[in-house]
Amino acid sequence: MAASHIWVSPLRPHSNVGVSDLGLRRCVDMRCNWDLERLPRWECCCLSVLAQRAITPVEDEKPLIPQVETSEAIDQVQDTQSRGFHKDLNLLPKPLSATDIFSSPRNSAKVRVAYQGMPGAYGEAAALKAYPKCETVPCEEFEAAFKAVELWLVDKAVLPIESSVGGSIHRNYDLLLRHRLHIVGEVQMVVNHCLLGLPGVQKEELKRVLSHPQMVAASGERDSGVIASDRAAEIYGLNILLEKIQDDDDNITRFLILAREPIIPGTDRPHKTSIVFTLEEGPGMLFKALAVFASRDINLTKIESRPQRKRPLRVVDDSNKGSARYFDYLFYIDFEASMAEPRAQHAMAHLQEFASFLRVLGCYATDSAL
Repeated sequence: MAASHIWVSPLRPHSNVGVSDLGLRRCVDMRCNWDLERLPRWECCCLSVLAQRAITPVEDEKPLIPQVETSEAIDQVQDTQSRGFHKDLNLLPKPLSATDIFSSPRNSAKVRVAYQGMPGAYGEAAALKAYPKCETVPCEEFEAAFKAVELWLVDKAVLPIESSVGGSIHRNYDLLLRHRLHIVGEVQMVVNHCLLGLPGVQKEELKRVLSHPQMVAASGERDSGVIASDRAAEIYGLNILLEKIQDDDDNITRFLILAREPIIPGTDRPHKTSIVFTLEEGPGMLFKALAVFASRDINLTKIESRPQRKRPLRVVDDSNKGSARYFDYLFYIDFEASMAEPRAQHAMAHLQEFASFLRVLGCYATDSAL
């Protein structure tokens, strides 16, 4: 198997984050040829990349409808078709819940990718874009997907991190720090909201529109429509009445691919690195942090600040007005450089000099395909 390298920062004594948060280990791969002499504060962690196999799912067989002669029988068949276009909706995978996480068996023969939502959700489409032959596993909540990867129930998780319309998914930023998973890739998906209805129904017949395709397919109500993806129409046996009904045509959601182990950073294609850090109190500290990238011509593509949950407030003494309380923040940054590049290594070493906590969340290839 190939060995992978990722740079992590040691923890300073006064930090409130445990050593386990950084997962420090000695380098056992003597092939690591980065400039370690100039970066004494860094250690190289060598982690094995797990072998994976993908199995193409078998398409559902279409049930045969026997020929009928009487008009009564014809009406009966048409009524059956109008009420259930996916014959076995109950056979669709059920989303994993927090309880299921500790009881579900894992089939190691298939590449399994977790996502949040029901079959037909955009998260499932993102998983299939990243791994076209994977077995998708729906989860009720974002955290259930994180836990499914940690407990080896699935191999990867594909979860949204930001939207061009709605902004950042703050919940997943918090979960990235809480769980010990690594970002190994990203997927950008164009959101295409469609108006779906039962076969044979015209949009003028609709009296109400829902947001759950399974309800419309199961109930068979001809005056009910649904807003969902084109994949949902295929899964639940619905027809697309209108496409691209969203207000913003440039509605793009960015998803992160999470795994238990990091990947080998390369330089053969554009890479992105995601980090999180905290800073000491003082004037210009954030400016200094950003300057370590600007001075090395490294472009920042994302910066996000989140209050620390365990220590949300910081008390600062002020000789004129007594003590003051400020929010204590975590800073999440994405920058366009691979950790295999010396400029990225030196920037991280420089940042570590005045960051009280620093963690590399992942180094991965940039997704430019829409």
